Amino acid sequence: MNALAAIGCCARIVFSSACMAAGAGTADAHEPALQVPATAAVLQAAAPTPAETARRSLWRDPQDGHLDASGWLLEKKGGFLPVPIIITDPAVGNGGGLALAFFRPHRSSTHAEDTARGRRPQTPDIYGAMAMRTSNGTEALGAGAMLHFDEDRWRYRGGLGKASINLDFHAPGNRVSPPLKISYNADGIASFQQVFRRIGSHELFIGLAWIYMDVDLSFDSDRERDRFSDKERASRSSGLGLALEYDSRDNAFTPSRGWLGSLEANAYDALIGSDNDFQSYRGHAYGYLPIGERLVLGGRADVRWAEGDVPFYRLPYIDMRGIGSARYQDHRAATLETELRWNLSRRWALVGFVGAGRTWGRHNDVSDGPSQVARGAGVRYLLVRQLGLYAGIDYAWGPEDDTFYIQVGSAWR
Repeated sequence: MNALAAIGCCARIVFSSACMAAGAGTADAHEPALQVPATAAVLQAAAPTPAETARRSLWRDPQDGHLDASGWLLEKKGGFLPVPIIITDPAVGNGGGLALAFFRPHRSSTHAEDTARGRRPQTPDIYGAMAMRTSNGTEALGAGAMLHFDEDRWRYRGGLGKASINLDFHAPGNRVSPPLKISYNADGIASFQQVFRRIGSHELFIGLAWIYMDVDLSFDSDRERDRFSDKERASRSSGLGLALEYDSRDNAFTPSRGWLGSLEANAYDALIGSDNDFQSYRGHAYGYLPIGERLVLGGRADVRWAEGDVPFYRLPYIDMRGIGSARYQDHRAATLETELRWNLSRRWALVGFVGAGRTWGRHNDVSDGPSQVARGAGVRYLLVRQLGLYAGIDYAWGPEDDTFYIQVGSAWR
């Protein structure tokens, strides 16, 4: 992952891990007690207090009695959760850390009332802070939030972070130059701030963003450093962005129907503090189609490109399970992926996925670069029924690496 992507990943980890931890409560809270003789005094002492009963009920779904975090997250005024972090990425190695997350549900209407009215429940506000470290020495601190205002007419997404990231830059090579792998460290700060405004009463939003990054780069040798020009090694980037987003998904966590489409354009310029002038663009769409009562078919198309004097660590890359972050980078990157979810029961599901990605532009044409294919399978558990949020584990086979991922919500970001 490039430095900005790493900070964004940190923010997602804060949210994802918090939801995962919410499901790690008392799994045996409602197991039947053994029938043994006892006096009335002993029975009274053993009976749970009203506070204990209320606390236990927050971890059980009243509809089916299964473990569920809806009550814990949505039926309170909000609360802090200390959260363990698990990281598995071939690019930075295995690792972990700790996060502190705060969930604040909206009280204009309950999730049950929204569902009864046939409208999508409003996503709770989420705040988080985290610290992490991986086996290759990568470490990061971050804080972020996802907020909703004025009955979801306004949305805010943002985060701040400091990171020291150890990565390899892979130049694909061409007919003249062989492939290269250059190890480097990016140590610095990053900020991402974005505000969306709903257009009318539609599921269409327009957004403005400010993206800032200031990093110090170091290499294993001067020879590797000199493979990049001064502009390719630029430290500071500051850009303003415009986005248009349409979202008709039935929920924002693990959708079963609807689609999300987004177009983004960001301009980095010396007038707003950037060392280089360059532009980055992204267009992506995720669609979800229920098939019968048990199957959900998902599709993803994602295209990213950059123009101008782009620092090498800000180049687009293939973002897909089974492929290490920033393993394949160039001025253009495109990904197609599909996923099938099979709901075995109301709580458990299996998923299978396959996708392909390609990069081009700097050293070759789109027809010259080979497609990188990855595939995998996983298992899911409906952890927060009222939000439609599943959690689980995926195992993916890529062109170079096999790895597993802890998933909370959709794998597509």
